Amino acid sequence: MSRTNLAVKAPAAGETVGRMPAPKAPAPKALLAWYDRHRRDLPWRAKPGETSEPYKVWLSEIMLQQTRVETVARYYEVFLKKFPTVEKLAKAPLENVLKTWAGLGYYARARNLHACARVVAREHGGKFPGTEEGLRELPGIGGYTAAAIAAIAFGRKAAPMDGNIERVVARLFQVETPLPAAKPELQALAASLVPLKRAGDFAQAMMDLGATICTPRRPHCLTCPLNDLCRGLAAGDPELLPLRAPKAEKPRRTGIAWVAERTDGSVLLRTRPERGLLGGMTEVPSAGWDGRGDPGAAPLDLAWRRAGTITHVFTHFALELEVRHAATDSPVAPPGHRWVDAADLPSEALPTVMKKAIEAAIPGATRRRRPAE
Repeated sequence: MSRTNLAVKAPAAGETVGRMPAPKAPAPKALLAWYDRHRRDLPWRAKPGETSEPYKVWLSEIMLQQTRVETVARYYEVFLKKFPTVEKLAKAPLENVLKTWAGLGYYARARNLHACARVVAREHGGKFPGTEEGLRELPGIGGYTAAAIAAIAFGRKAAPMDGNIERVVARLFQVETPLPAAKPELQALAASLVPLKRAGDFAQAMMDLGATICTPRRPHCLTCPLNDLCRGLAAGDPELLPLRAPKAEKPRRTGIAWVAERTDGSVLLRTRPERGLLGGMTEVPSAGWDGRGDPGAAPLDLAWRRAGTITHVFTHFALELEVRHAATDSPVAPPGHRWVDAADLPSEALPTVMKKAIEAAIPGATRRRRPAE
């Protein structure tokens, strides 16, 4: 059982639950003082004393969903340079957005990003709503993202809850209810800590604390600014928290991918439908794994050979894809397909699973770039 209970209010300053002291009122003050000294320098984060730009906060938060900070940092500035404003992003063709996004994964985010930009530009005059409620009405913005933007960009007293913050709160209050059932409880406790002033800095401080100090394994409790308030530490083993319910094994799917290579080095590609898995992305012809196409029907009548098998894990299933390769000198592509020069493959909106398939048949193909003229 959890040491806290949603049926009652979150512990008040100095209140005792069991034998463990509850986090006290100085917690936000101590954390903000630590943040002022140790905040991470991230490309989307406003400098001390500067005002955060809603567009930059929104863009970074969408990119950071299910993606590591280090990976996002490599893509963010390139994306921002190409689409410096929400209006520029709204006017861009979806294909260009997907190409720039390629490699970040979870491509529904890119489609929602584009749809959201169009709504903000068309219905809000290029200005993001300043409340959680208004933000949640936009495409692709859920509870966490709305709270993060409201707090960081608009200073609202909001409590975003990502994995880092869940971990900090679970340990701070010694919540023993397993995730995901503990999420409402953790959300309520996190909200109880948010100060009236500097809510955005506090949200980012909680994120930084979870990322650098209150880490999943071997947390650095001796240097934590909240160590004298942490019930998990007082209990002796904060690393055990948060508890998690056992994960169900992901279902397995299989299919075939055909990599046709023309004698001039071009590769046969096509664009997936805009709706559904990997919508609007580029792929080699494939079938059998996503409910589309006949696994026995190759796109061209060629002498196909087996080039290997690749595996890829999606959010809801694991995929095993047999890759077949064939060479041809045919200049004509089947309807709905196109030949793409090998040097142009890196600029195509190829998701990782399709890059793996091409690499299995033609090693190095997706990494070759056209020489600068």
